[in-house]
Amino acid sequence: MALRGTVDACATMMYLLSLFRLPIANATAINLAAPLFMTVFAVLFLGERAGVARWSAVMLGFVGVLCVVQPRGEGFNAWALLCLGGTLFHATRDLMTRRIDPAIPSVIITLATALAVTVLAGCVTLLTGWQAFALRELALLGVAAGFLASGYFLLVQCMRTGEVSLTAPFRYTAVLFAMLLGYAVWSEVPSGWAWLGIALLVGSGLYMLHSERGRTRAAALDAQPE
Repeated sequence: MALRGTVDACATMMYLLSLFRLPIANATAINLAAPLFMTVFAVLFLGERAGVARWSAVMLGFVGVLCVVQPRGEGFNAWALLCLGGTLFHATRDLMTRRIDPAIPSVIITLATALAVTVLAGCVTLLTGWQAFALRELALLGVAAGFLASGYFLLVQCMRTGEVSLTAPFRYTAVLFAMLLGYAVWSEVPSGWAWLGIALLVGSGLYMLHSERGRTRAAALDAQPE
């Protein structure tokens, strides 16, 4: 649990640092690559098998990431690579969440994650310096902390007790919310390449989840007694 908290803290810091300097829709889209990374990790470290269709979906998803990150040309931003690194940590965190003893309450895992983020943020503050907050910033920070803590708890509950193939598609609604917020608050509109990347990411992710659900259903039917 301590290791998971450390991984989650690193993922949170990397994502937040990149979010400050990227359009919110782009950062959210890059973060949607986590299920793709989870598939690769499951094959490499958990001994799962993936067919040609799943690997094709993974490749299309990574092409989508490249379209959003845009490693060449004017759209390149090094912070996008940092966001991608945070996505790797997020995928690792989700795999670790499912391996934690079910007897440990989810609120304890949430508290451990929040503590790890606090310690890591404190260490970063020692290097970057401290700046006093005005009352408005403190209020916004309090609201953000409430949303983040609630998100931690709900995500832990989802990963521990929910069926991944059933619950994961709801992640992709984050792109819609991010685009709406980005346009309403900051007048941000994704570029043509970013739109293409978002479509590839969402399409490949949903296809993988659909195929995973079919495989799970077929395995359950095979396990039934005749």
